[in-house]
Amino acid sequence: MSQTPQDPAPDAPEDAAAPPCVMSFNANDPSGAGGLGGDVATLCAMGAHPLPVVTAILLRDTAEVFDHHVLDDEAVVEQARSILEDTPIAAWKVGFLGSAEIISVVAEVLSDYPDVPLVAYLPSLPWMEESAHEAYHDAFRELVLPQASVLVGNHKTLTDFLLPDWDADRPASPRELAVAAAEHGTRFVLVTGIQLPDHFVDNVLATADGPISGERFERFDAGFVGAGETLSAALTAMLANGADITAAAAEALAFLDQTLDAGFRPGMGAVIPDRFFWALPPAEGSPEPADEAEDGAPPDRRHVH
Repeated sequence: MSQTPQDPAPDAPEDAAAPPCVMSFNANDPSGAGGLGGDVATLCAMGAHPLPVVTAILLRDTAEVFDHHVLDDEAVVEQARSILEDTPIAAWKVGFLGSAEIISVVAEVLSDYPDVPLVAYLPSLPWMEESAHEAYHDAFRELVLPQASVLVGNHKTLTDFLLPDWDADRPASPRELAVAAAEHGTRFVLVTGIQLPDHFVDNVLATADGPISGERFERFDAGFVGAGETLSAALTAMLANGADITAAAAEALAFLDQTLDAGFRPGMGAVIPDRFFWALPPAEGSPEPADEAEDGAPPDRRHVH
């Protein structure tokens, strides 16, 4: 007897565990470095099922963004509502939403699910006109931060966003950025790219009470695109899988470091993180990396392709 489409597969266990679903609101990035393509790759690699919602279309290559086109706000909402009526989600990720108007409609969708953790990633937006840029940041502060569980971004980007009048001779600390974020309703900030001496950068998870945890990484010589998207999506996947914020941040940072270490340059511009570094076999004839060098130092793993 033939099986109809309505019949369950005969060997499929009805109670098989499914990966948690994560909805990502983000722009389409044709380079695959960031945007929805980067989110989908990262979420899959970290054990989550992506539900991608397109908010805008970037015009870019691997070196720079030239412009973007925003989708109609009703089209954005209909994408999200259609699948939300069918599929429960375990976490949200918000990336580049395109405009203040899209931020408004996305925030309305988010507000209907207040118990779902939200990771908000703030990218640098140098290509946007000043007035549009300011309107975008104003809407993000007012509508997204009050709902965000954690805000992720580069140290300079977060400083410009949260402390635009900062004029001290020293950089703002992660705690000071977290205090500013808390004033808008976001408890945690994950600050990346804090410059340290001797070719290192720090990445710190903090609240208004101070730093909670951090990971210091050796600085790569190469320029990357998509690192912040990778980190924020990995963090979202970990939260969706039930990890607490401290463990989720540590796992996401470790994942990011390995994706950058295995990064590749598909075009003439920047290096892209390899989210599936773990799935590729070592090159034929390449030696296995030693756990430790003879002098006790960790092996040199900075080998961007």
